[in-house]
Amino acid sequence: MTSPLPSTAVVRVSSANFDPARFAEVERMNSVTGTYLIPAISRLPGLLHYFVGASPSGSMVHVSIWDNDEHAQQMSNLKEMIVDARRDAEAVGVQFTPIVNYPIAWNIKVNVDA
Repeated sequence: MTSPLPSTAVVRVSSANFDPARFAEVERMNSVTGTYLIPAISRLPGLLHYFVGASPSGSMVHVSIWDNDEHAQQMSNLKEMIVDARRDAEAVGVQFTPIVNYPIAWNIKVNVDA
């Protein structure tokens, strides 16, 4: 079953790496940054979904779905993300890779009520 998304929708992927020995610190940092990122990101127009996760193997991602590329690009100017969260992440050894916005070709939505 496909999920209805705007034909202009994009998925924004921000990934990073860190020393797996610092996983607990990264998990704490994710909790702390969530306290200020969630309200700031939630105010942005065009946001459809946002997910954050870290792996004990030493990588983490922020994956978001936006109604269009212009709205996704707002993240590149969001102070809470580009200044505050970057500072907190780098303090625990997180190293970022370039962020990419991908036009969505297709998707699947699973009906969890079935």
